This record gives sequence, C-alpha cells and structure tokens, in this order.
Amino acid sequence: MKDSSSSSNHRHPPPPPQPPGGHTPYHHYHNHRPSYPNTYRPSIQAVNNQHYRRRFPLAPATTVGSVCSNVLRRPNFIIQLLHDHSPSPSEPNNLQTLISQHDPSPESSHIFTAGKVAASLTFREWNETLSSVLHLWRSRFDGFHHYTPELICNIIVPSDAVELEQNLKTLFSSHITGLMEGELVKKWQKKINEKSDEIAQLSRQMGKRNYSYIRFYELNDTKKALMAERLTISKRLKEFKGGMASLLKCLEDGEIIGNVEDDKGVEVFRVEGELDWKRIHLLILRECRRLEDGLPIYAHRREILTRIHGEQIMVLIGETGSGKSTQLVQFLSDSGIAANESIVCTQPRKIAAISLAKRVREESIGCYNDNSVICCPTFSSAQQFDSKVIYMTDHCLLQHYMNDRNLSGVSCIIVDEAHERSLNTDLLLAMLKDLLVRRVDLRLVIMSATANANQLSDYFFGCGIFHLEGRNFPVDIKYVPYVTEGTSSYGMVPTYVSDVLRMAAEVHKTEKEGNILAFLTSQMEVEWACDHFEAPNAVVLPLHGKLSFEEQCHVFHDYPERRKIVFATNIAETSLTIPGIKYVIDSGMVKESKFEPGTGMNVLKVCWISQSSANQRAGRAGRTEPGRCYRLFTESDFELMAPNQEPEIHRVHLGTAVLRILALGIKNVQSFDFVDAPSPKAIDLATRNLVQLGAIVEKNGVFELSDEGRHLVKLGIEPRLGKLILRCFHCGLRREGLVLAAVMANASSIFCRVGSDNDKAKADCLKVQFCHRNGDLFTLLSVYKEWEALPSDRKNKWCWENRINAKSMRRCQDTVFELENCLKKELAFIIPSYLIWDPHKSTERDKILKAIILSSLTENVAMYSGHDQLGYEVALTGQHVQLHPSCSLLIFGEKPSWVVFGELLSVNKQYLVCVTAFDFESLATLDPPPLFDASLMEGRKLEVKAITGFGSTLLKKFCGRSNHSLQCLSSRIRTACMNEWVGVEVNIDQNEILLFASSVHMQKVLDFVTEVLECEKKWLLNECIEKSVFHGRRASPSMALFGAGAEIKHLEVDKRYLTVEVFHSDVNAFYDKELLMFFEENSNGSICSVHKSQPSGQEANDKEKWGKITFLTPDAARRAAELDGVNFAGSALKVLPSQTSFGGDHKMFSFPAVKAKVHWPRRVSKGFGIVKCNLVDVGAILDDFSRLVIAGKYVRCEVSRKSNDSILIYGIDKELSEAEIRDTLCLETERKIHDFFLVRGDAVENPTCGACEEALLREISPFMSKGNPYTNCCQVQVFEPEPRDTFMRALITFDGRLHLEAAKALEQLEGKVLPGCLSWQKIRCQQLFHTSISCSYSVYAVIKKQLDSLLGSFRHVKGADFFLEENENGSCRVRISANATKTVAELRRPVEELMNGRTVKHASLTPSILQHLFSRDGINLMRSLQRETRTYISFDRHSLNVRIFGNSDAAAVTEQKLIQSLLSYHESKQLEVRLRGQGLPPDIMKQVVKSFGPDLHGLKEKIPGAEFTLNTRLHIISIRGDKEMKQKVEDIVLEIAKAGRDLAERSGSEVICPICLCEVEDGYRLEGCSHLFCRLCLVEQCESAIRNLDSFPVCCAHHDCKAPILLTDLKSLLSTEKLEELFRASLGAFVASSGGAYRFCPSPDCPNVYRVAGPNTSDELFVCGACYAETCTRCHLEYHPYVSCEKYQEFKEDPDSSLKEWCKGKDQVQTCPVCGYTIEKIDGCNHIECKCGRHVCWVCLEFFSSSDDCYSHLRALHMAII
Repeated sequence: MKDSSSSSNHRHPPPPPQPPGGHTPYHHYHNHRPSYPNTYRPSIQAVNNQHYRRRFPLAPATTVGSVCSNVLRRPNFIIQLLHDHSPSPSEPNNLQTLISQHDPSPESSHIFTAGKVAASLTFREWNETLSSVLHLWRSRFDGFHHYTPELICNIIVPSDAVELEQNLKTLFSSHITGLMEGELVKKWQKKINEKSDEIAQLSRQMGKRNYSYIRFYELNDTKKALMAERLTISKRLKEFKGGMASLLKCLEDGEIIGNVEDDKGVEVFRVEGELDWKRIHLLILRECRRLEDGLPIYAHRREILTRIHGEQIMVLIGETGSGKSTQLVQFLSDSGIAANESIVCTQPRKIAAISLAKRVREESIGCYNDNSVICCPTFSSAQQFDSKVIYMTDHCLLQHYMNDRNLSGVSCIIVDEAHERSLNTDLLLAMLKDLLVRRVDLRLVIMSATANANQLSDYFFGCGIFHLEGRNFPVDIKYVPYVTEGTSSYGMVPTYVSDVLRMAAEVHKTEKEGNILAFLTSQMEVEWACDHFEAPNAVVLPLHGKLSFEEQCHVFHDYPERRKIVFATNIAETSLTIPGIKYVIDSGMVKESKFEPGTGMNVLKVCWISQSSANQRAGRAGRTEPGRCYRLFTESDFELMAPNQEPEIHRVHLGTAVLRILALGIKNVQSFDFVDAPSPKAIDLATRNLVQLGAIVEKNGVFELSDEGRHLVKLGIEPRLGKLILRCFHCGLRREGLVLAAVMANASSIFCRVGSDNDKAKADCLKVQFCHRNGDLFTLLSVYKEWEALPSDRKNKWCWENRINAKSMRRCQDTVFELENCLKKELAFIIPSYLIWDPHKSTERDKILKAIILSSLTENVAMYSGHDQLGYEVALTGQHVQLHPSCSLLIFGEKPSWVVFGELLSVNKQYLVCVTAFDFESLATLDPPPLFDASLMEGRKLEVKAITGFGSTLLKKFCGRSNHSLQCLSSRIRTACMNEWVGVEVNIDQNEILLFASSVHMQKVLDFVTEVLECEKKWLLNECIEKSVFHGRRASPSMALFGAGAEIKHLEVDKRYLTVEVFHSDVNAFYDKELLMFFEENSNGSICSVHKSQPSGQEANDKEKWGKITFLTPDAARRAAELDGVNFAGSALKVLPSQTSFGGDHKMFSFPAVKAKVHWPRRVSKGFGIVKCNLVDVGAILDDFSRLVIAGKYVRCEVSRKSNDSILIYGIDKELSEAEIRDTLCLETERKIHDFFLVRGDAVENPTCGACEEALLREISPFMSKGNPYTNCCQVQVFEPEPRDTFMRALITFDGRLHLEAAKALEQLEGKVLPGCLSWQKIRCQQLFHTSISCSYSVYAVIKKQLDSLLGSFRHVKGADFFLEENENGSCRVRISANATKTVAELRRPVEELMNGRTVKHASLTPSILQHLFSRDGINLMRSLQRETRTYISFDRHSLNVRIFGNSDAAAVTEQKLIQSLLSYHESKQLEVRLRGQGLPPDIMKQVVKSFGPDLHGLKEKIPGAEFTLNTRLHIISIRGDKEMKQKVEDIVLEIAKAGRDLAERSGSEVICPICLCEVEDGYRLEGCSHLFCRLCLVEQCESAIRNLDSFPVCCAHHDCKAPILLTDLKSLLSTEKLEELFRASLGAFVASSGGAYRFCPSPDCPNVYRVAGPNTSDELFVCGACYAETCTRCHLEYHPYVSCEKYQEFKEDPDSSLKEWCKGKDQVQTCPVCGYTIEKIDGCNHIECKCGRHVCWVCLEFFSSSDDCYSHLRALHMAII
C-alpha cells in the first residue's frame, strides 16, 4: 500500500469498472502533472470500501477519448460535472467543446445525456486533478459553463482534501475581492460620479438666477431627485461591499457566522457546517444581481436586520415595487436572524402567495437546501412548519392558529400587504398580538405600502416603524378640477368619466412623449372611455380585472412611435406596474362594495378614494423617470379624503370573524381587541345570522358553538357556505355542496360579458344554454358540471367558445379540491368525484337542493310584490329590490313568488344577485323558524288588472309630461288607499293600463283611473287648434277653432277672446286636472286646448304663471275670466283674458327675415336745434353758417353757453325733421358734424299702437307680393312709448325673399305721415338693417368650422358687418347688419342654411318608420352616426322632421346611412318573432338555443338566406329576410313548443282595413275608437275631404263606428301643408253650411271671413285685415256710410240717380249748360268755372269763354256780381 500522506505521482489504481451496457469508454492517460495554483475545492466523494471500487452511473454515455485500451483500469480520480438546471439539447456539443479545451486534458471523459451528471473526467495524477478542479471553477466564474465539479477520489490521501479546500478558499476569496473592485462596482461608481456631475451642473445653473421662479423650483426638484438617486446608489454599493466582506470573513475564518453583532451591526450571511462551494458561488451571483436590480430594500438590508434582531415587532412601510415581499425573507434566511425555525410570510390572496414563493425559489435557487422555500396556500392540520421560508395566506395561518395557539415551529411572521386591511389580516393581527405576549422569542414584521403606520404601532405596544424609501422619481402633482355639474355632455356616463377623457386628450395633445395612465372606477367606464377616445398616434388600451391574462399583457407591450394610453380601474394602483408611464390622470373616484348592517345590503357605489390611494396612483407616474399626475379634484378635496382605505372589517359581513372569535373561547365578541373595532350592529347581525344557521346556540346568556359550528370552524370558510356543504353532505349530495359553495363565492366572475355591445349580446346568447329555471346557483352548477366533464386540453377552448371565465373556473376547481381535502382530513368526510345532479331533468334532488340553499341563506328571503316596478320585497327589511339583469330567472320570463338570494347589491339601483327560486311550503321546514311572518307577507301581495282599448295619445296624456300626471294620480290613489304599494302602470306599446292593488283596494283604484280616463277622452275629443283665417299681422282678428272630424268648431270674427291666462301663487299646490275640472265646472263650457307654462325663473310673475286655457266659446272664456280672485287650493286665482294665440299656426318666415327700424317724432319742435362738433371747429362752422338758409328761411347761429363744443341754431321751421336739417348743414360746411338734434316740447296725442300698425301695413302692402295671400310676408310691431321718449318707434320684419319689395316700401315710407298724425310727424327709416339667427350648442359644436369660414368670407362685403356671440349655455347667435335689405338677405341666407341643417326627405320614410327614432335603438343609432360622421341629428317629435347638421359632405353621408339604417331597422322590427307570451312555454328560448345553437346557426341551415339575431333581454328573434321566412321561424318555434307540451294553434287571422278591404299595411290605429287602418287609406280619406266640401266631419270608416277622427290623428297623419289645405277646405265647408251667416271677403283670392249682418241689425263696416278692403256686412258691397243698402244698390245700377236724388230741393245746385256737370255753389260771387273750362253765370246759366266776359255780363245785366 502506498503512503497516504504524500501526494505521489506514482499512484497506480486498479482499472476502472466496466460501465453498464457493456460499453467500453475511451480513456486519456497523461503521465505529466503540470503545476496549477491550488484555489478551488469541489465536492469530494471518497470511496470508503477497502477495494476502492466505484460503479459508474447507470446511464448511456458518449465517450470522447483516444485509443481504446484493452486493459480496463479503475481511475484514481473522477471529476463529475453536475447540472445546475435541466439540460438543453445543445449541451452535449457544449460539453465536448469544454472538455476538448480543458487543460490539463483528462485521461478519459464521458458525456451523459440523461441524469444529474452531465459528464465525468478521469485522472491518474493528483496534481492534474487539482489543477482541473481549479480550472473548472475558474472557467465557471468567467461564465464559460454552469456545471458544478464534484471530485470522487478512489485513492484517499487526507492532505489532498485540505490542500483542495485551501486552494478553493484562496480562489473564491480572490474572486470576491476582484468583484469588490471589479467592473460591476466601477460601473456603479461611475454612475455616482455622473450624478455628482449633474448635481454640480444644476447648482451652477441655479446660481445664475436668470430665469423664473417656476424654472428655479423645477431645477431644484431635479437636483433633489438626483441627490436622492446618488445616495441610494451609494447605499446599494456599500451594502454590496458589506455583503461580499461578510462572505470573505466566512471564508477566511472558517467559522459559523450568524447573529453576530459588532460596531457595524449584524452580519448578513450565515454559513453552517461544511463549506458548500456551489452555494457560496450562487450567493455571490445573487448578490451581484441584487446590486444590478437595485431594489430599494437592498440599500437598507443591514439596517432592517439590525432592527429585527433587536426588536420583537416592527412595522415596515415600503412602496409597491420596493422588493420587501421577496427580499426580506431571504435577508432573514441568509443572516439567520429570527430564522432558527420557519419564517412565515402571509399574503391576502392565494395567487400572490404562490407567485411570491415561486419568485423567491427562482431567485435563491441553490442558496438554500431543497424545499427551503415552499407555499402552503391552503390549510391542513397535517402541515408542519419544517421549511425555512413558508408563504401562505392570512386565512391559512389563521386556521393554523385555531389548531395550535402557540404556532410551534415558527420563529418569525411577516404579515405582508397590511394596507389592504382584509378581514383575515385584521383577525390575524389581533390573534398575533396575544401570541407575542406568550412567545417572546417570536418576531413579527408588518409590511405595507401605504398603511397607517402609527395606528399599527400603537396597537402593537408602540413598536418601531421603519420607512423604506422607494425608487420613484419625483412626480409633479397638478390639481385640475373640472367645473362640471349634472350628467356629462355624453349623457351616458358620469361627469368624471368625460372629464378624464377630455384631460387624456389634452395631455396627449400638449405634453411631450410618455405613456398615460387614467384611473376610472369600473369595467363599463373603462370600455366606454376606450371606445370614445380618438387621437392620432395613440394606442388606447383597457385594464380591468375581468380581462384575460393575455389581454392584460397588452399594456406591457411597446408600440413604437405611438403613445400608450391606458384606461384602468384601481387594479393598476398596486397590483400591476406598467412600464413607461409618465402621466397619470386621477379621477379621484373608486367603486367600493360595503356591507350595511342596517339593511343587510352590499352597497356598490362610487366614492372618493383615500389619500394613500391617491398617492399610490400618483406614484405610478414616477417609476422610470420624473412624471406628472393630474388630479381632477381640488387640493381641499384631497385634504378632506380619508387618510387610508377603510378596513374590510367595516365593509363586510362578520359571520366568519365572529365564529372564529367564539371558537377561541371568547364569550363577549363586543369586547374583543380588534385593530379597528366594527360597529356593534354589525356584530349583532353576524351573531343573529350564526344563530339562524345553527352554528351557535345561546346558553345562560352566553353564545357557544354547536357541533355544526365546530365543523364550520374547521372548514374555515364563510358560515353560509359551510352550512351549504354540510347540509348537502347529510342529504347525499356531497360533491354538489362543494361545487355550490365554490361557484357561489365566484358567481360574479364566471360569465364573461365584456367588449363591444355585439360581444355582450353574443355572451348573453351563449349564457342561455346554461340557464336553469330554478335560478342562478343551479345555472352555475350546470356550467361547472359541463366544464368538469371535459378533458383538460379542451377546457380553455370550451370556456372561450362559451364566454366563460376560465380563470374563475380553475379557481372554483381549486376551491373544490381544497374543500375536499379539508373535509377528508379535518372531518373525515369522503367526497365522491362525480356529480349526481342532472341539470336536464327535474327530479327530487332539485327540491332537496332548493331546501338546502334556503336553509343556508334563511335571512336572504324575498317575495315578489306582484308589480314589476316594485320588484321583490326583502323579508327582513321590507325594502323593494329588483332582480339583477343577469339573473337566470329572467331568461324564462317568470317572476317566482319566493326567492332566496346570495346578497343585496346596490349600484345605481338595488339588485338581488345569485337568486334561487323556492317553494313557499319550504319555509315551514326551517329550523330555527324564519324571523319574518310569511303569511302576512303573502297577504300584502298585489293583484294585477289590465284595462285595454286606448290610443297611444290618450295614454300619453294620461301619463302627462315626464309621467307627471301619472305620478300625481298614483300619489292620490296611494293616499286614498293608505298603501304605498298600490300603483298604476301604462304600457303604451301594448295600449293597456295595468292596475296593481290588493283585492281590498282594487275597485277604488279602478274608479280613480276610470274618472281620469273619461276626462282625458272628453278633452281629446274637444281638442282644437286656433287657426288664423289669414296670415297678416301678429294677431288676426279672425280665428277658427279647428278640431275633431276636421271641423271648424267655432269661428271668432268679433275679436272676442277665447283664451285666459291663469296665475296662482303656488302652482305646485294642486294637480293640473283638478284646476281644469274646476274651470269647466264654473264656466259651463268645454276646454279645447291647454298650454302649461314652463317658467324661466327670472321673474316672479313667471313663477306664478300656471298657463293658458282655451275654451270652445267666448262666453265660456268670459265666465272663466270672471273667476279672477276666486280662492283655489289655498290662494286666489288670477285669471286674465288673452288675445295671444298659442295653439295656432302663426308661422314664422320660411325664409331669412330682414328687419328695419322706423321712427317718427311724438314731440313738437321748438324751432331751434343743437349742433355737436369738435371744439376747434366751432369758429369755422360759425363762419360757414353766417348766412345759413334752411328751407328758404334765414336762421341765426351762436355758440352754446352751456357747452363750448355745441352751436345753437334758431329760427328753424317747425315742420322740418332732424334728417332734413342735417342734410342742409352738411352741405354748408366741410367740418365734421358729430350730431344734430332739435329741441322738442311736449308730446302730442298719437294714434294707438294698433292703429299705427294698421296704417304702416296699409302703406307697405301695395309693394308686397300678391301671389300667395296666405304668406306671412311682413310683420309690424309698434312699441308703446315711455313718457320721456321723443320718438315713436316701430320694427318692420320682412320675408327675406321680398327684399327688393321691402326696399321699395321703405323708400316710399320715408317722409310719410301716418293718418291721425300731424304734418311734422314724418317717418324716418333707419339706413342700417339688422337680422340675427341662432343655433343650439349641439348644432354649433359640429358647424363651428364651417360657420367661421363662412363669416370670414363676409369681411369683403362692403357696407356689411357681423358679430358672432357665444352664450353661456354653449349656443351661438350671429348678428348681421347692412345698409341694404338685399345685402342682409343674401348674407343671412347661407348662414341660415348652415344652421338649419339638411332636412331628411325620403319617400320611404313614413311616420311609422320615423317613430323608431323615439326608441332606445333609434337613439343609439343617431348617437352612433353622430360619433362616426361628426354631425348632429335633430328629430322633432311633433312634426317628425329630421335634420342633420354639420359638414355638407358628412351630412349627405349621414343622411344616406340614417335612411338605410332606419329602413333596415323597420324591416327587422316587422320581422321579429317573440319568444314570450302567446301560450309559449317559459323555457322556449332555452329550447331554441339548445336546438339551433346560441348564434342560431342551425336555424340558418334550415332557412337558407336569412340572418338571425337573438335578443335575450327582450326574448325576440330578429330576422333579416322576408315575411315568408318569419312565418317559417314561427312554425319552427311552435313545433319546438309543442314537442314539450300540448299547445293550441295560434291565430293567424289577418287584420282588414275598412277602407281598402285589404290586409293592413303600415297600420295606424285611430285614437278615439282604436280601429286599425292603412295609413295611406286614412290620408286618402282626408285628401278626399279636401276635394269635396260635403265630406265634413271626417269620421272613422269602420262599420257602425262613425266616431270623428281626432285632431291628434290628423296631425300625425298629415303634413303641415296638407293640414293647412284640410283647414281651408273645412273653413269653406263651414262658410257654405252656415246658411249665409258667414261670407268670405269679396276681394279675389282673399281668405278672410266676416259675419253677415242679421235682418234686425244695421249694416256694419268690415275692414279686411288681409287686403284692407272695406265691405258692408249686409249687402257685401263697398262700405257706404249714411246710405242705405237699397239706395246704394240703386246708385250702383244707375250712378246718376244718386246725384239727382241729392240735387232735389237744393237751390245752390245747378247743372252746367255746356257739359251737364252738376255744380254745387256754397258761397262767393255768381261766377262759376266748370271743370269743362266754361265760365257760367249762376243767375241765368249763360256761359262765356272767359271770366272777364262773365263778370261784364253780371255787371251789365244783373247789376252786381254777388
């Protein structure tokens, strides 16, 4: 035997053994042994048996070697290269390269393709072996390979091991020393120097002081950020060197290092036992990675460890991303501090615990022993604390505490994410507080991002707080609140959503590069924002919890040359960090769910975030560079926010918490030491719930756990779910109970309803196939059963195809497995692996499951009230709540009488969610019995009574504006019945009224409704509109009441009033119908029209004005006016007659209007005036006026004594006007005259304003067009003068098409004197004409660019000016002024065309089609087109007129799309098959989906060429095809229904139109009698009446009906023009049938009507307001005052007879002897000159040719001329 103490070069070991499989490897033999430094030490395995034999690994090998030796010898030394990780396919090649380059070369080598050993190298000589080991470690340091060399010595020499260890220590120490001064350290030192240079440069820049304060603060902030960053890098570098020094100390001393304190603090590494070189190398590599990663916590490692070593409890506050969750457990494990037993780190969520454990294992691989880092996401009493680091949930550790009150085996507990303050976290902290007193060796670290550190410190005996600095860059906070009230301009979302959208657009437009993160509150808001945000070079991405993992990952992708804009919920606040975010937009809002103990309701509402959340959101902007946060609220709002998020213990049901506290033996839960104590009411509610579940019982005033309660504690889940599981187990439905508990906990996220409206509709259709008639839990159970039966590789695809959340399903499966294991281990329950319940068959198991669910949710019972509007009455609270829209029961169109629900949810409304139907009889089986009286509730249930046979207009009037009348009626009925549940509902689509009342009150409700209906019917029958007989001035003296049957109900030609205005001090103190009935009763007349005022609130009189009432007769109106001052509803009525027509047809101009102002003096001139001029021009003007002559009369001028810049002119003719005088003055001087005015005296009496209007119209009318007498071409308004006014003023408005005629009329009007005025009251017309036109905000928003461009073109028009005025409400007004009417009209025309928009006219757009725009689909269509084309669509509900505003091209496109969409929609509405009612079974929709698929593809195969869409909410199949296809679908649906049960055939009878006797097309139902006609037939009937005057009244053509067609029908059927024609025809028929009582004006084509004078009345003058002709009302000829009609008729026949009659008995009347002309001599001489030119002697009637001859004759013959 050789000397084992020497390392000889002459060792000859036995030959190596033959490897398995008979393969002989190649061998390399080397007889030289080069010298290498002894620095590395690998693992050494010695062969301990006496023969020094060792078997080769049992694995196939490839051999790299030289010549094969025939002699197999065992090698002295074998170096095995071990894998650090799983081998890759390329490793054999890499190994061959490594071995071929190895120096020294091995004697032989072997490469293995499987197993832990990658290769083996054999050596004979120790020196070569030692050099090889050192070489392999050195090359590993250099990164050439990742294999761990392990040495196997077949020859044992003790000194070899010592030599190898010393060499490896030296090599590792050199490597560590080199790293401490290597490139990595130099790199970070360089960064420190760079930061120092930047700081110095900034300091120099700040010292110059040549910039603003704002810039100074910006530079100062940047400097602070750089200094903080430099300090952090320095700390990290120092920590790195300290860690390396700790490892060096370990290598140099060769001792166990740990828990050793010196003046520098604790050591950060602890190495126990034999040195593991692989572990040391991995520790080195991890330390280098820590320096590179730069997590903030790394810079404070030694400080934190020192604090934990010296203190039992510590609160560690560090921002998200600081590394505390992954690094602290490693720090403790490395150093050995508080690590003598297990270190437990808790997380609120299981997924976080699993992912963190995985991350720590990856980071620390090889640094600890196997299974040193594990995760225990679920509890098991068999679990042991035997690993170094254990991640688990708060809930899991709580369960361990319930099982072992000392938590044996745990040395340190880290409670992470304490800021979330989950219920389990708070309970755990409370338990640990008690435990820490009993176990002083236990360490507790509470970690949080934003928690209230002082509160936690105070709770835990005033423990220390360590604040960990983050690595955030500075964030500039800007408070930019939007002053927005009410709903947003978008109408569909809250204002803060549209504010976020606007701010995102503004930031994208104005800020530099950098991504944007905007916070909203819900999935719906996020998706809405993504749909509505439009900006160039931007990628808009959603981020919310219901997105799949792949969809969430989109926010992490880079989009070159485009800005990333992310709209997110608060999931982006702490859970995720999105790279590249520079700008954050914080709405300040969050949607939170909170349990209210008072109502037992989970309230989901939008509220303010906390300050800590606001800071977290702002921090998202400073992750990679300085950022900016825009807060859409004020700084004072921020100060008013809560400092931290409200703990979950204040927001959830406390059943689990109370059960656990009682299980600990604590008798009084109210006195339990909570971190944040919940309200006593919440604790009492939870206790009551546990009693109802049978989990606890009361004994001697103290609550104790029952056996079932102890089982629930061991299960560790919500008591209600635990009860569900246990009851199912006892009833033989073992697995069903687990699945129900799992799906109930995840109910809100199993069905995916995200994306666009089409995506959501598709998801709804897919859901139908799973829906169960018993409710939501049964639906979820059927989903799980189908999913579980699928193979694993099909499940994800199936979920995607059926819009099921695969993540939620896996979560449910995990929950089932956990519960299954828990039941098996804790309760020894065995659960089968299959479900025995069948969703497709109704069996006894359904009843059992419903009873179990009821017993588990016994406090969550609700009863259907009988009225959909009320919904369900919650048994314990009495509140009325609706089923959630996603409820499965709605798919079947049924409302079960009794349901049990999972929770009450309050969003905008209150909803029951997770609802299950049950039988009323099941309530009697509950033990303990329910806390409510079910029989009493049954007695309150409402009955339903339907009243039908009404028209839609009658029902609308019955409801009133915004349902006000219906609400008032309902309020009266409820007061009378003393029952708030009683209600009245109107279904206009079905033409029915539904009454909801108990059997006791139903008749009373019916009487109320019938009374109101009869009254409305009467008013509808009497309804009239006031029509002007002609269109002339503002108010016509002749008005006609045009009403039902197209008849003239009354013709008023005597200027009597038919309308009264009503005022009341409190218009809200009474019901409108009460007032109307009061007026009808006291006026003994019928009301034919009502106009309710809409007060503006600007004047007190407006607030008191109720409205106007029109009566059928003037006498009724007079008697109504006499009610002025009568007391009504506690105050005196004010009733005033009104001549103003509000229901008539006083049309505004159909073309641009031109307005002109005229005036004339009302005060007489005093004969002098005043000239205003510049002071320097006074002398020159006086010289020019020295010989001034005005109107042929010299005047005198002098300087005014009162004003030096004024000149007085005396001696002016009082007949002259200011304009005439000014014209003369301007001709006499070249100096500028600013103004001239006459000094006037007292006002003279003027004609009335009405007389002046008549006179002006008389002057203007000859110049107006006579082509259309109905055209309102001119209006005149004379204003009542104030006492101090000098002039009378009037406004004349012309139809712009007649601007030339208007100019002529004004020209003729200039200088005229009106009848009744004095000669000096000459009219002056203003030379500047004005017009204005306005539009709403919506219109202005889309035409702004075009309007600005159009107005810009007006700047080149001479003599014209314009002004654009934007109002506070966003509307605009354009004012145009010009010096000519033509210019005004021409400029206004294009502006008005732009503002009036494009009117949609298409022959196919019938009123019934246009009515679709009232529907929700129609409104959505208009909004969609508006967004798409950037136009605005206006729809007049009364005239059914559609106009499109915007760019002309866009408007044309919008028009085409609107027409196509409306026609398609109408066609689709005509082709709808309803799946509800008509005797169809409730599950018919599910059967259809089951038969043909959710997308109805099977139906498409049966009916080729058709397209089908299923609307699950309305239970409708929409068909895109023809009526034949609809009939086929109806037949198929009927067949499916018949297959399930016996059904009667549905009636297919067609409705026949009574006019054309054909099937009704485009039907219209008359309001009065509800008979159905073709719309075109009714229009044709009205046109026939226009042609035939004997067709009035126009009545229903149905057999034996003859009811007059109501006015509302006529307005719906006919266009405005046709209605006017019908009125004219009716007026003609009225006049014709009046028996001569009325006649038309005799002027040709004049439409005016007058009353014929009666036989016993004198003739009267009729002055026509249309043509201004004067007519006698008896003989209908020209008016003839003082002459009887008979005589005037005679005179008309023989014009001379009147003259002869006049001459009789008159001496002073003679006849000219030459021409026969009658001459009347009044006084004077006897010489008369006849109009024929002859001079006649009055005495003898002799005539002469000249006056001289006549006078000579008088003197000579008659001796005198007189």
